[in-house]
Amino acid sequence: PTNHTLDLEELSWMKLKEDLNPVLLLLFQVTVWLYSVLAFLPSYLFSSVSESDAGLGSEQERAQRLKAQSVTGRPAGPYRAMGATKRLVSSLHPGVDTLDKVFEDASRRFPDRDCLGTREVVMEEDERQNNGKVFKKVILGQYRWLSYAETHKAAARFGSGLAALGQRAHNNIAIFCETRAEWVIAAQACFMQNFPLVTLYSTLGGPAITHGLNETEVSHIITSRELLETRLKFILLEVPRLQHIIVVDDTPTKWPGYPRGISVHNMATVQELGTKLENGNVCVCPMPSDIAVIMYTSGSTGVPKGVMISHSNIIAGITGMAERIPNLGENDTYIGYLPLAHVLELSAELVCVAHGCRIGYSSPQTLADQSTKIKKGSKGDTSVLQPTLMAAVPEIMDRIYKNVMTKVEEMSSAQRTLFTLAYNYKLEQLSQGRSTPLCDNLVFKKVRSLLGGKTRVLLSGGAPLSAATQRFMNVCFCCPVGQGYGLTETCGAGTISEMWDYSTGRVGGPLICSEIKLKDWVEGGYHSTDTPNPQGEILIGGPNVTMGYYKNEAKNQDFFVDDNGQRWFCTGDIGEVHPDGCLKIIDRKKDLVKLQAGEYVSLGKVEAMLKNCPLIDNICAYANSEEMYVIGFVVPNQKHLLSLAEQYCIRGSWEELCNNAAMEGVVLQVITEAALSAQLERFEIPRKIRLSPDPWTPETGLVTDAFKLKRQQLKSKYQDDIERMYGGK
Repeated sequence: PTNHTLDLEELSWMKLKEDLNPVLLLLFQVTVWLYSVLAFLPSYLFSSVSESDAGLGSEQERAQRLKAQSVTGRPAGPYRAMGATKRLVSSLHPGVDTLDKVFEDASRRFPDRDCLGTREVVMEEDERQNNGKVFKKVILGQYRWLSYAETHKAAARFGSGLAALGQRAHNNIAIFCETRAEWVIAAQACFMQNFPLVTLYSTLGGPAITHGLNETEVSHIITSRELLETRLKFILLEVPRLQHIIVVDDTPTKWPGYPRGISVHNMATVQELGTKLENGNVCVCPMPSDIAVIMYTSGSTGVPKGVMISHSNIIAGITGMAERIPNLGENDTYIGYLPLAHVLELSAELVCVAHGCRIGYSSPQTLADQSTKIKKGSKGDTSVLQPTLMAAVPEIMDRIYKNVMTKVEEMSSAQRTLFTLAYNYKLEQLSQGRSTPLCDNLVFKKVRSLLGGKTRVLLSGGAPLSAATQRFMNVCFCCPVGQGYGLTETCGAGTISEMWDYSTGRVGGPLICSEIKLKDWVEGGYHSTDTPNPQGEILIGGPNVTMGYYKNEAKNQDFFVDDNGQRWFCTGDIGEVHPDGCLKIIDRKKDLVKLQAGEYVSLGKVEAMLKNCPLIDNICAYANSEEMYVIGFVVPNQKHLLSLAEQYCIRGSWEELCNNAAMEGVVLQVITEAALSAQLERFEIPRKIRLSPDPWTPETGLVTDAFKLKRQQLKSKYQDDIERMYGGK
């Protein structure tokens, strides 16, 4: 079978279970056959004409095409997209080479088009649950919009106001704020004035915020009232250079009780200041090579690193991304709810701005009608906004998948049969590159309405998406899911799958702004000469590769410049390139794993902390990016385990004790207590374990001569246990 379609084995396990009424089955097949016959001729003529006009061929033909090829002919690459084999593309429009020019160009071309939208809060109330807990619920009204011209004006005034408060070009300024319209206005203001913008996740803890602010030596920070009052105000004395805090909320306007030397201002006041000084303020326009953003990583693995991203880096990245979204333009609506301090969301919104799309803001708590903060009976953001474009992380897609499948289980027998028939029928049609308008309108319309009913492209990034969830989104939401792969260090750009490629488990071919090489990783057993597909560490090169880590020379060895002057980044991820030029991520060189919800777990850190526990002789932590939690393989200390078994009256030989589920539970309890006292985060603590009766020695091949863990070999040995601990997936 070709790479783009489903092979029979994949189809069989992806189908929903069929326990079907034969009469309903016959009725469904007759209806579909009749519809297909009646609809065939007009749809065939229409699609033939439109496809021949566009010169594209059918979806199936496009999916089978070569996506990328090695420009040297060597299996190691570098691989480039078919549209960029001669030269990588680094900008959307000639002369538009800095982010202030991108926004200026958009506001000139789309002055009256809606740009940024925020829903008004009609009512807030506390709702007491049966267990006594109180949840805040909201009723939200319509979206209120700022046009492109109004947004540009607001950003220009804010930038002038910041300059009036003493902020200078090339001096860093921080933003520590939730995703909202004011975040983008503030960012555009900084781009115009050439203030490098330091971005910090709104979920970071005190030490990480302090580190970022002190390392970048900021004197001004932009934040929200909530984050100021719950996070920022407790660390102000630890950030001695900080002088000005600008709060994006309207109220209150007076901020008493802050340390001496720190002034707190509202955004509106700063904008007002900017209008008075607009003529007198001479702004220093940025150069393409100037730093636009210093983006701090989430820092769950210790001290967060700041990635220096230039104007030209971001523009190259968004140029590559935009090329993968068909018919992107001013009729599109994007819903923004992921953290803007993350490169995926920032890049996606800048792509939208450059193309005149409108961006409506949301949050994971108000996204859908069923979301946690939405009062029962009122509308979530997707229902009101009806977005056409949406970026999502696997955790959110998996949540939707589970919710829908739970509802399917609750249906009547006839409804469930119809859903199952339609799902399996559509799956087969998709595998042949065909559409299913009857099923889409009759069966999947309700599911589709969960995201507003108009979504035409879903972009997935941040962690791998499971094949089952991706296929479910393709079928039930009647729109393609583009899986992407990129890192903060490459501006989020690397690869994105084409919208008509319905294969799963792959992340597409390289974007037109970047190229990919495979570097042999001998210790892991991956080589570019491997068959049937070349494998190795993924190296990404191109104008989107960033300038390195801020004040962190030791970590900059992952970046290098080749003989042609092009920058490259060594990702530490292991990939394989398929014959059509698409990439598949198959392993990770570093012991750093991102869980499905986006938290990074350093497996080495978890192991180092838990090895101090007397009950543990050796431990290997394991995590899968498609899962929510960490698991562990443990070699227990014989003396301590036997003592514990006696205490809990668990009998058996050494082998039997290690294979005893009750014993596993007791050991896990001890490990959890040890992890908490070692101050590991909740998501870092193994939730399930497997006890090993045999020690790991160099002779067993599970550790090196220096007794370092061989992760790949341990994973192979415990593969059955991994599947058991992750629920048989």
